Amino acid sequence: MTRDDGKLQRTRRRFLAETAALAGAAGIALPLAVEQTSATPESMRAAIKNIVGEAPLNKGKVKLDVPALIENGNAVPLTVSCESPMTQDDHVKAIHVFTEKNPQPNVIGARLGPRAGRASFSTRIRLADTQKIVAVAQMSDGSFWTDEVEVVVTLAACLEGS
Repeated sequence: MTRDDGKLQRTRRRFLAETAALAGAAGIALPLAVEQTSATPESMRAAIKNIVGEAPLNKGKVKLDVPALIENGNAVPLTVSCESPMTQDDHVKAIHVFTEKNPQPNVIGARLGPRAGRASFSTRIRLADTQKIVAVAQMSDGSFWTDEVEVVVTLAACLEGS
């Protein structure tokens, strides 16, 4: 392992062994880091504040349609719609969806404009557990509108190994 001049000489075998040990250590540390980074109600509120800043959240205009009881959290149908004429002067600029207990609080964000025709989209999301889902719509006048739904998940998704 050492040369005659005393400097360390790394052999291929030693390099591979050290690399495998490092990868193994990272594999052990990664699940621990993932568990610690799951979203919380506080992180969801922080993510929402990152979008809206100090602007007030108004209830109304936005409708979040999600089943109240979900058997399987792997494919949860979700529809968000917002009342808006979708004209140049009055339209929805963006719709964001947040969750309380998924690994990341920001689930989806969609940018819209007056040419969208209507402010609505449907998708499927994964849910890690029983939790609150929040939709926030940003209007062209700078106002923010919201709706929230509490859902019960019987078979969770977004977990380690799923």
